[in-house]
Amino acid sequence: MEDFQISNIRVSVTETVDHLKPLVLKKFRIKEDDVELFRILRSSVDARKKSDVVYDYRVRVVLKSARPDLCGHPDITPYAPPAPMTYPDWRFPEPPVIVGFGPAGMFAALYLARCGAKPIVVERGSRVEQRRQDVDTFLKTRVLNPDSNIQFGEGGAGTFSDGKLTTNLHNEWIGFVLEEFYKHGATEDVTYAANPHVGTDYLEKVVRNIREEIISLGGTFHFNTCFLNYVKNKQNGLQVECSNDLIFNTNHLLLCIGHSARDTIRHLYGKGVAMEAKAFSIGVRVEHQQKTINQMQYGRFSQYLPSASYKAAVHLPDGRGVYTFCMCPGGTVMASASEDGTIVTNGMSEKSRSGKNANSALLVGVEPTDFYKDSPLDGLSFQEKYERLAFEVSRDYRAPANLMKEFLAGKVAASVRSVKPSYPHGVCFCDLNRCLPDYVVRSLRGAIPLIDRRLKGFNDPDAVLTGVETRSSSPVRILRNEQRESNISGIYPVGEGAGYAGGITSAAIDGLRTAMAIVLAGNNSPSL
Repeated sequence: MEDFQISNIRVSVTETVDHLKPLVLKKFRIKEDDVELFRILRSSVDARKKSDVVYDYRVRVVLKSARPDLCGHPDITPYAPPAPMTYPDWRFPEPPVIVGFGPAGMFAALYLARCGAKPIVVERGSRVEQRRQDVDTFLKTRVLNPDSNIQFGEGGAGTFSDGKLTTNLHNEWIGFVLEEFYKHGATEDVTYAANPHVGTDYLEKVVRNIREEIISLGGTFHFNTCFLNYVKNKQNGLQVECSNDLIFNTNHLLLCIGHSARDTIRHLYGKGVAMEAKAFSIGVRVEHQQKTINQMQYGRFSQYLPSASYKAAVHLPDGRGVYTFCMCPGGTVMASASEDGTIVTNGMSEKSRSGKNANSALLVGVEPTDFYKDSPLDGLSFQEKYERLAFEVSRDYRAPANLMKEFLAGKVAASVRSVKPSYPHGVCFCDLNRCLPDYVVRSLRGAIPLIDRRLKGFNDPDAVLTGVETRSSSPVRILRNEQRESNISGIYPVGEGAGYAGGITSAAIDGLRTAMAIVLAGNNSPSL
């Protein structure tokens, strides 16, 4: 048996993935009936040369018989499989309570369930099937359910934002997270694509399947149930009080609350849970025709490739950073408010990414010095201020917007041109200074021409800028020690809402690592 990986396999973009295996076998003189396993490990588009855009693959090949002649090839190395995940026994007397079932809560609960912990999951929103109906109702009628919407509910905010699994992290848990998404219903390409995404239309199935595995292992779920309070019990554990007259006793309360749970964050701060203000970002959604982005990235090869994405970041002379985030090829700008009388934008794509427009957050960094007055929670009030100002522009959930040409010139567009806004409630053209800080507008105007130098066509005069994007990350960090425990024993802040993640994958890994640390502590404690 021979198990190795082959890198730097370059394939014309005019070929489909079905051509990959025959090409590899032919190049290395491997017989089809000698192949035990053939699997793609990595796939990306190399578009550095617009005259020669190609796919670049890395594959794993397991052969039934030895091939010593291949061992010296510079692109062939032995394949080292990742270490298998282990699941030590849960040794605490009470089950853990997990508040929130976004990526952090999902992977914490999944790991703990496999360890026999029988976790209790409390989610303020609806299960994902009902949640989709709640979101659709808001998009059609503008009647918002404040507890079940694009921000709140089973699956978390990422369920309605394309399911992008990209991350800046580099660690051994990324592969585990990607494989679990695949095992629970995502397509196999999420395990190897350079910029993997599940797709909003697939995420409902993935989230439901993860929930069902947890239930099969003894976990329990309480949807439409809000975490209200905790008190220390006589055993120095925690009594967790929830709506619907539910009370749970536990020694481990995992707060996977998401970055929009402002009421919960304020309550915890009032109870003495230590927090600090942290940097975050605010800006707009920039929307182009997808064909513009395809041409920009792939040139004449765009007809052969799926919808293109982009990523950009610039630093301005005054020190401000401006960057794109959560880019949604072939997607829609979403109405993502979780509180009445506010406008919040986000982006989403389905798996096919076949929509006419592309959109991305275009964000300006905000430091605590920009908003801090006397409380670590001042960033929450800062976000709320601009979300409410955005609503004031139209008072009917139409989003404030402008076109690129007029925005850069300090004017207001009179009407839509070639790019038709996808925001479901419609847009209201206005001066974006009405709903964004002056320095944010100034930074966006300074950054867009710089981004266009790298991404020719970004400065499309007809592109639509839709505001406001305020929820890219939490403005608060709930402090924790090396054991991932807050200053209140038994409380574990986890994921984006706690300030320790910035996307689906990083939040999932934070939930996983917190669960692992808790189980490890139980197995290392001589008193249990």
